[in-house]
Amino acid sequence: MVQKPKPSDPNLIVKVSPRGATRLKSGHVWVYRSDIVSAEGVPPGSLVLVTDHRGQTLGSALYSSSSQIAIRLISRDPVADLPALLRQRLAQAIAYRERLIHDTNAYRVIFSEADFLPGLIVDRYNDILSVQILTQAMDAEIVRDTLISELTERLHPASIVERVAPRVRQLEELPPRSSGLLEGDKSSTMFAMNGVQFHFDALEGQKTGAFLDQRENYAAAAQYGHGEALDVFCYQGGFALHLAKRCSHVAGVDSSRLALEVADQNAALNGREIEWIEANAFDLLKDYSSSGHFYDTIVLDPPAFAKSKREMDAAMRGYKELNLRALKMLRPGGFLVTCSCSYHVSQSDFLEMLAASALDARRELRLVEVRGQSKDHPILLNVPETGYLKCVIAMVS
Repeated sequence: MVQKPKPSDPNLIVKVSPRGATRLKSGHVWVYRSDIVSAEGVPPGSLVLVTDHRGQTLGSALYSSSSQIAIRLISRDPVADLPALLRQRLAQAIAYRERLIHDTNAYRVIFSEADFLPGLIVDRYNDILSVQILTQAMDAEIVRDTLISELTERLHPASIVERVAPRVRQLEELPPRSSGLLEGDKSSTMFAMNGVQFHFDALEGQKTGAFLDQRENYAAAAQYGHGEALDVFCYQGGFALHLAKRCSHVAGVDSSRLALEVADQNAALNGREIEWIEANAFDLLKDYSSSGHFYDTIVLDPPAFAKSKREMDAAMRGYKELNLRALKMLRPGGFLVTCSCSYHVSQSDFLEMLAASALDARRELRLVEVRGQSKDHPILLNVPETGYLKCVIAMVS
């Protein structure tokens, strides 16, 4: 059983190797288990002082006894009152969104390390908050109680729902837990992004419910979309619904019938006629590119192909196949909107793949925009893992 985190004190110390210390001093907030020198007597999920091999204090961190990321720094200073720090960080995260996020009632409220609250994800969908807890420390009762009470007081949601990732809990050696309501009794609502309405069921769908990190890219794609459009890996219709404002015909492709059913409901909600196609994207693009299907706008928004470095080669082959076929299907003057949410695939890797795809397809590409995740998913420059989404918009000739 994970114990409650305790205030930092000299009796809860984790000593890290010179390599781990250098990593923290360079601005990162993680130390891997291989760089832990000593964590004797430290309970799982504790708030600890971190020192280097000479005893110099490097800050306060949340400790995991099972994760390969053993240390997640939460402050460069000793922390005497963890609940007070959590409340302060949450208030700062909300203030950040109030300054930068407008014209939507759906956005990420807390983005883990990027909001200095490692192991916590909170998304807002209109009047429902969706919470994911990803570490031993964030799962402790004192932390849960503090976060839920503060979110309730500051954002006044109708409900707070916890979305559980069973695999993450297993890796963190946390007891099994089911997704469900933490506060209130409402689990469905509607929300808006860029003037487009969406249905939302807090207990269904992927991750916390929708891909809020693409919100600004949806709007950008709509600026360039025209003619006949194809949205591949459309999920619940994010890109397709935005393109439908500008395009004469839009088709959305996904392998999930359930996702397409929600997408169709979203289209009806917005008064749009969109063709939904249940198919494997690779098979469909192979068939369409061979049979002479042409489009003016194509969106590629696949799931993460590379969840580890070991999967990089296969991932790049997958990205190249998709983009090569899409480029062959675009009419001159058409737009390709192509995305990768794989952190291990860098922007330079992605652009290099796209250039090779264009060369093989015998098409010229003009980069119009190279984009990332929406502003409610901030990126810490010294923690590159907080930046993962690439979105390239290019014109084909």
